[in-house]
Amino acid sequence: MKEGQKLWTRNELVLAFNLYLKLPFGKLHSRTPEIIHLAEIIGRGSNAVAMRLNNFASVDPYHQQRGIGGLPGGKKQVEPIWHEFNNNRAELLFESEKILADIEKLTIETKFAEILSGIENLKGETKIREVKTRVNQNVFRQMVLANYNRQCAITGIDIPDLLVASHILPWAQNEEERLNPENGICLSALYDKAYDKGLIGISEKFQIILSSEIKNKVNANYYKFTFGNLNLITLKLPQKYLPKREFLQFHMDTIFRG
Repeated sequence: MKEGQKLWTRNELVLAFNLYLKLPFGKLHSRTPEIIHLAEIIGRGSNAVAMRLNNFASVDPYHQQRGIGGLPGGKKQVEPIWHEFNNNRAELLFESEKILADIEKLTIETKFAEILSGIENLKGETKIREVKTRVNQNVFRQMVLANYNRQCAITGIDIPDLLVASHILPWAQNEEERLNPENGICLSALYDKAYDKGLIGISEKFQIILSSEIKNKVNANYYKFTFGNLNLITLKLPQKYLPKREFLQFHMDTIFRG
């Protein structure tokens, strides 16, 4: 470390990691508004924050597989945070949002008032668990949308209000993989529902498969515009985390209606 440089605290590293997960890889530079904002609230320069995000890219297995090294200089500092995420995603993501709320002088309840609506009367552990679940679902959505450059992987629709972070392994069936970005696909609402209900599937080759139930609607007026051109087209692939093939196969085997 150069003389005069301030060591990064664990909280700062956690906040940088939180932002790394929410940004497309092409925006890990000092001119990105979200990086500028984080730099301002933690009292660091935007170049320093951008460098930390690129340090995380250097330990990201996805980029390592692509032969992209990021900035390996700070590898030893960021590796422990990455390992924490892999070992307990739910705890680290929620902690990162609490740290962010604190530094912005907000409570979790205030910061996430919209998504926490309706749980005001819950008490104790029940309320804590529900707050954590909803906040983490919100972070997962941001991660997945960023991974797909905020576009539906089937249609290319890029209106955030119409997009859903669709789980491959259902939320209720696999707690361990709930917040794994490899378990999410960015889909517009119609195709999210169709995938969730098994009316469409996605093969290990990332191709869209129509169920017989959908194919039987070939004469319906809506078929041509909603499903007719989809069978066997390839999913628009994400920037970082590909859908995990074993998750896709599980969905095909257990949820897809065939």
